[in-house]
Amino acid sequence: MTEPQELENLIQECKNGDAEAFNRLVTLYSNRCYAYFFRLTGKTHVSEELLSDLFLRLIKKIHSFQGGSFEKWLFTVASNLFKDYLRRHYRQKQVIETKADLIAQDSQDDKPDSDVSDRLQLALEKLDTETAELISLRYYSEMSFKELANMRNEPIGTTLSKVHRGIKKLREIMEAL
Repeated sequence: MTEPQELENLIQECKNGDAEAFNRLVTLYSNRCYAYFFRLTGKTHVSEELLSDLFLRLIKKIHSFQGGSFEKWLFTVASNLFKDYLRRHYRQKQVIETKADLIAQDSQDDKPDSDVSDRLQLALEKLDTETAELISLRYYSEMSFKELANMRNEPIGTTLSKVHRGIKKLREIMEAL
């Protein structure tokens, strides 16, 4: 590992915007952080995505490091990032389960699948254009929330909120049909 003074100097260089210092910091911690995420998720692609997100977040938050144990601070950021991932994953699971429940409920009513599809299409048309587009991109084009947020140049939390509100509104419209 790196000596404490070397690490402190490296962090200061990062705070000063030195791209090479960030590269050295990434090299120094990427294996350990990847292993941390992999142990939590058991999935290579998720671990790689979380690792990328961690170092992007590190670039934005390095100024908030006020000394002490950098590793503790870094793994706290990593832990918070993983918790965010779990919340997103849980929300997605809820949406999928809700959609499955709606389909199952309609199937129990002996309605053909095309009727569900027709009702869903009608409900989507009643939403505002932006919301309908977000839902369509997310669930029909299977874009991730991160991809949607990047495409729209907005924070991922904003995109998540818009999709969540859109699904809620869609559910209300579907119930009224």
